[in-house]
Amino acid sequence: MLTGAQLDRYKDRGYVIPDFRLGESVLEDLRADYARLVARHPEFRQYCPNLLAYDLRFLEIARTPEIVAMVSQILGPDIALWNSSLFAKPAADGKRTPWHQDGQYWPIRPLATCTVWIAIDDSTTENGCLRVIPRSHHGQKLRAHRKLDTDDATLNQELLASEYDESKAADLVLEAGQMSLHDVYLLHGSEPNRSPRPRRGMTLRFMPTTSYFDRDIAREQAREFSLADHSLRTLYLMGGVDRSGRNDFRMRR
Repeated sequence: MLTGAQLDRYKDRGYVIPDFRLGESVLEDLRADYARLVARHPEFRQYCPNLLAYDLRFLEIARTPEIVAMVSQILGPDIALWNSSLFAKPAADGKRTPWHQDGQYWPIRPLATCTVWIAIDDSTTENGCLRVIPRSHHGQKLRAHRKLDTDDATLNQELLASEYDESKAADLVLEAGQMSLHDVYLLHGSEPNRSPRPRRGMTLRFMPTTSYFDRDIAREQAREFSLADHSLRTLYLMGGVDRSGRNDFRMRR
């Protein structure tokens, strides 16, 4: 569980690194699962936007009781998992992730999400660890993004340079098995990996069920921004009940 000080840190800075971490046997299984996924789908060598569409074995990580408990401390007891993805930066040629806010991409109304970012490998400044701008979530508003037309980045939306000050960024250096939790409005990104070591990170996207996952908005966003179509996501109830009364859970825990 997160301590009171850690919860305060999350609210103040927009992110926290908890004490809990995954064990080595779980990490070995994750690496093996990802290797099998890439063997079947080489297009996911750098980035897979929806792991659960291809292998439900990844769902077991989201069901880890300690992870569900920590997210419930932040979002409340009624929570759903709506997506899991993997940002895999292979050694020597891992792509950068541009500065962005997660909420720019997501059809959740009202917008509220806690992302759990899990280090499958050691994540360092040398191999492109996650970078965040502390307290940039204050105000709870989306900032201006531009569409990218490049093949050197994992995402195609990037914050305008006028919207952030990179000198204030903090590197989230994590050992394999550690994780960070961050707010949907937090500004973050990562550098490319030019090191000889891979940097794989798995994300779990949780939302409070007081919010509604709007599939109509998802389809509009996919067309307008050339994004992955979030309207096809399966929602998994991970705790409590659907408080909005509008979410269509296709599979329960």
